[in-house]
Amino acid sequence: MTLSPLPGDPWSIGLYAGPDPLHLAPIPGLANPILTREQVTDVPAAFVADPFLLPHRDEWHLFFEVLHHGRGVGEIGWASSRDLRAWRYGGIVLREPFHLSYPHVFAYRGEIYMTPETLGAGAVRLYRADPFPSRWTPVAELVLGELADPTPFRFEERWWMFACPSPSRHDMLALFHADALEGPWAQHPSSPLIRADKRRARPGGRVVLSGGRPLRFAQDCGARYGGGVRAFEIAELGVDRFSEREAAESAILGASGAGWNAKGMHHVDAWRMADGRWVAAVDGIGP
Repeated sequence: MTLSPLPGDPWSIGLYAGPDPLHLAPIPGLANPILTREQVTDVPAAFVADPFLLPHRDEWHLFFEVLHHGRGVGEIGWASSRDLRAWRYGGIVLREPFHLSYPHVFAYRGEIYMTPETLGAGAVRLYRADPFPSRWTPVAELVLGELADPTPFRFEERWWMFACPSPSRHDMLALFHADALEGPWAQHPSSPLIRADKRRARPGGRVVLSGGRPLRFAQDCGARYGGGVRAFEIAELGVDRFSEREAAESAILGASGAGWNAKGMHHVDAWRMADGRWVAAVDGIGP
């Protein structure tokens, strides 16, 4: 079968660092991007995007969307590194009949889980590594509906999850909560938290704790999809309350005007290192 030409403006993956998750920049001596579609060897890749990191057994693991050029849907790829500089592509580790992206991966109580975007399943699916990192088994459907970029996190002995219920418009933000990871999950009474605002609704990466409070990242799709990343400090979070404020440093990522991220960036996965500095997997769309 003859394939159409690969699309222009390919997304690729880079690595940034900084003193905190609000002040991230390229790492001196490290050439970005660290991973491109050309490094995907087992499927024809149109681009790579939505990177999530996970430290495990003295290695860093990177999970990301690979848009399969032949199938026209996303699959989840994996790469690993011992030093965050040299990355080895390991292959596609999760494939479904429908599109997959945003492989939000996390460890909890000795297990490793993933909540990729699974719009075609009609629900947010929870997968467990069995074994890590090459095989993923679905273990629960957390919330029914077409919810983009589901982002669960644990805070004050409770599970919370942001997601976008308007995946084609990128302009709404929903919030859910649960006592246990596998549910049952309930929608927050203030949800949807955001309506009709493409600049701050769609999740743009893992929720992190900064200064003891959750920090939420959002895609800025105001001017274009994937234009930048904004940051929001969550001031109140409870089963009957929610408030947040945009960080003074926001937007924290955006188009550089040249190179691999010339036209935009839309994702950040930040991790605090042992020395107190932060490292983050990011993505960008180039010329």
